[in-house]
Amino acid sequence: MAIAADALQWMLLPLFWASAATPFDEAIDLAIGFTLWRLLGWHWAFLPALIAELIPGLDLVPTWTAAVWIATRGRGAKPE
Repeated sequence: MAIAADALQWMLLPLFWASAATPFDEAIDLAIGFTLWRLLGWHWAFLPALIAELIPGLDLVPTWTAAVWIATRGRGAKPE
């Protein structure tokens, strides 16, 4: 889901760059942040990712993908 959100924002970059669809971009970020929180639970990595996504220009970095990677590190099955 995080990769899809980052990819969607890259594909629609010409719309977001001119600030024509900035409210749509912000709505995507808020929806993704809420959805990731519901799916994975609260993790501190989501807060800086949301703040970075709200800053013009910095939102070009795949912050949602990085936040999910950080939040899910070490959650795999424990070796026996």
